[in-house]
Amino acid sequence: MVLNKVGFIKKIKEGIWQIQKANKPKIFGIGNNKTGTTSLKSAMQALNYKVGNQRQAEIMHHTWAKRDFQPIVEYCKTAEFFQDFPFSKPFTFIALDQAYPNSKFILTVRSSPEEWYNSLIKFHAKLWGKNGRVPTKEDLKEATYIYKGWAWEVNRYNYNSPENDPYNKEALIKNYLCYNQQVKEYFKHRKNDLLVLNVAQPNAYQELCKFLGKEVIQSNFPWTNKTADLDYRK
Repeated sequence: MVLNKVGFIKKIKEGIWQIQKANKPKIFGIGNNKTGTTSLKSAMQALNYKVGNQRQAEIMHHTWAKRDFQPIVEYCKTAEFFQDFPFSKPFTFIALDQAYPNSKFILTVRSSPEEWYNSLIKFHAKLWGKNGRVPTKEDLKEATYIYKGWAWEVNRYNYNSPENDPYNKEALIKNYLCYNQQVKEYFKHRKNDLLVLNVAQPNAYQELCKFLGKEVIQSNFPWTNKTADLDYRK
């Protein structure tokens, strides 16, 4: 009975929050996975932003691939800050910019494309590659995160790499660079709406707080070893 009451109160509070803030401007982390997005998420939580449930977002990969953004727009009514897939992919930021006027966008980047690529393949090798190798098509099809084959579907949606070489370096780095350029070009005349952020830089946290109009509450970004967190299958 006590648990039911607690759950009921939680649902009421959630309903009140959605009525008050569902259609308010949002903050979107739109940098590619493995660009410090987990550190950004931790910083946003520390600044008291309500962060979206990432698992709910990840299952919308088919609607994203079809460029049907309405389910993603609806999902964004549930919180204030969102990051990683599908927010880190082309076209999503445009749809959300139209759906949530006056929102802010944070493009996290690494110090070089090679640094990003090496971080990505190292992480995915630990998650899905047999004996720590870079995952193959077969490895991704057998991976069981969310459901068996999800990792392969997302890889195909994300990259224009050959099926027999899903982590082709040239293809992935080209994807990374093109996407970042698309974002910068879109916001070219709206400097106050986009922050390009490298969380490894000394003043990155201060830049974030200034961009959000928030008081600085710590000196640096919280460091998160995402590669070691094998329950977070990104």
